[in-house]
Amino acid sequence: MTTISAQFDAFARAANRAKQPASQLSSRLQLTLLYLGDAAMITLALWVAVVTRGLLPFAGQADTVQIMWFAGPLIAVAWLVMLHIFGADSLRHLRAGATEYKRVVMATACMAGVVGITSFLLRYDFPRAVFVLSFTFGTAALLLVRMLRRRAMAEIHSRGALNTPLVVAGDSGHVDAIAKVLRRESWLGYHVVGAITTDRVSRTPGGLPVLGRVEDTVQVIADHGVDAVIFADGSFSTPADFRRMAWQLEEHDTQMIVVPAITDTSAQRLEVRPVAGLPLVDVERPRAIASGRWIKRSFDLAGAGLLLLLTAPLMGLVALAIKLEDGGPVLFRQLRVGRKGEVFECLKFRSMVVDAEARLAGLAHLNEAAGPLFKLADDPRITRVGSVIRRFSIDELPQFWNALVGDMSLVGPRPALPSEVARYDSDAMRRLDVRPGITGLWQVSGRSDLAWDDAIRLDLYYVDNWSMVQDLMILGKTANAVVGSSGAY
Repeated sequence: MTTISAQFDAFARAANRAKQPASQLSSRLQLTLLYLGDAAMITLALWVAVVTRGLLPFAGQADTVQIMWFAGPLIAVAWLVMLHIFGADSLRHLRAGATEYKRVVMATACMAGVVGITSFLLRYDFPRAVFVLSFTFGTAALLLVRMLRRRAMAEIHSRGALNTPLVVAGDSGHVDAIAKVLRRESWLGYHVVGAITTDRVSRTPGGLPVLGRVEDTVQVIADHGVDAVIFADGSFSTPADFRRMAWQLEEHDTQMIVVPAITDTSAQRLEVRPVAGLPLVDVERPRAIASGRWIKRSFDLAGAGLLLLLTAPLMGLVALAIKLEDGGPVLFRQLRVGRKGEVFECLKFRSMVVDAEARLAGLAHLNEAAGPLFKLADDPRITRVGSVIRRFSIDELPQFWNALVGDMSLVGPRPALPSEVARYDSDAMRRLDVRPGITGLWQVSGRSDLAWDDAIRLDLYYVDNWSMVQDLMILGKTANAVVGSSGAY
C-alpha cells in the first residue's frame, strides 16, 4: 500500500507541474484509462469464455477456436462501439453516480442481443457456451475495471492533482454551502477558485473570495481560467436571465452546472416533463414508508442470518479476547431509539472499561463532536482489545442479531441514544421513520469524521430516497470504509 500511495503522490506532483490545463489532462487520462480498460476486459472476457467453455453442459461440438478467430475481433470492436453509442464514455457521468454502470449493462445486453439475432438470421453456428460466458464475465469485468478507474481518479483528485477549477455563483450562503461540500468531497476533482455573488462583498461569510457579480461571469471565466461554473439558488432573477447566461457561455468551453432548489432528492424521484417550454419537475413522494415493506425486511433476515453464520468464528475469538483481558462482560448492552421511537437494547462487543458510563461525565468537556453526540479520538476508556475491534468495526458484529430480530436493519440511519433524541429538532426526528442501520450513508461518507449537520443531512437523504439498489451500494462501500478504518474511533 505504501508503494501505491507513493506512486499516486509522484503522479500528482508531475500532473501539477504539467503545462496543460488540469481539466484537459484529467479528461484525457480518464478517457485513456476507460478505453484501454474496456478493450482489455472485452478481450479477456472472450478469451476466458473460449478457455472455460467446457465447464457448461451445453458447450456443443463446434470448432470454437476457429470460429472465434473470425468472430472474436468483430465482437470486440462492435462491443466497444456499442458502449460509445450508449454513452458509457460520457465524461459527465464518470466522476460519481450509477449512470455509467447502468449504461455499461445496457450496452452489453444490447450487444448480446445483436450477436444472438445476427447468428440466428445468418444461421451462424455461434458457440452457445462462449456466448453465455463472454457476456456474463464481460459485464462483471467491465464494471470492475470502471470501478477501479474511478477509484484511481478519486485518489489522484484527493491528492490535489488534475482538479477542475470552477467558480460558484449565487447568494453568499448558498455559495458557501456548495463550496463546503466540494472541499469535503475532494475526490470529485473540483477546485473552487472563488465566488460570483449577487451581494456587494469582497468575501463570502465562509471566506471565499468574490471574483465578481453574476453579470461578470464571462469576464471572470476569462480572467481566472475557469472550466466550470456552478449556479446556485439566487443566481438569476428571471428565467430570461438564465437563458441569456446560457447564450453567453455557449461560445466558451465552460461547463454550466445548475443546482436547483430541489436538494437532497435522488434522481430516481425526479421526472422532467417539458410543458409549453417550461421544464416541469415531477417529484415522487419520499420513500420512508416503502423502506418498511417486506422486501427490505426479507433482505435483512436473509443477510443478517448469513452474516451471523459467517462471522461466528471471529466473534468467538473476539469474545475470548475480551474476557481474558479484564474478566468483564463480553457484550455491551445500551438502550437505543429505533423506528417510531421504540427503545431497544443495542448489542456491541464491549470495547471500553467496565465502568465507562460512569466516567463519561468527567470527559464531557473534552467532547470533539458537534450537536448531541459525544466523540473523543483518544478516549482513555477504550481497552487494548477495544482499540483493535473499534478500528475495524468488529465491535458492531453482534448487531447482526438486532437486525435479525427486527430492532435494526443492515442499512439505515445511525441508532441514536435516548439523550440524543431528546435534543432533536423536528427535522432530525425524521430519522426515526425507518429502522436504524448497522451501516449507512453516514458510515461510508466519513463515520466519526463527519460533522453533526452533515451526518443528519445524509441520514435524512437516506430516509427520503430509500431504494434496494442504494442499500446494496452502501453495503458494497462499507467494506472499503471498514478496511480503510477512516474516521473510526
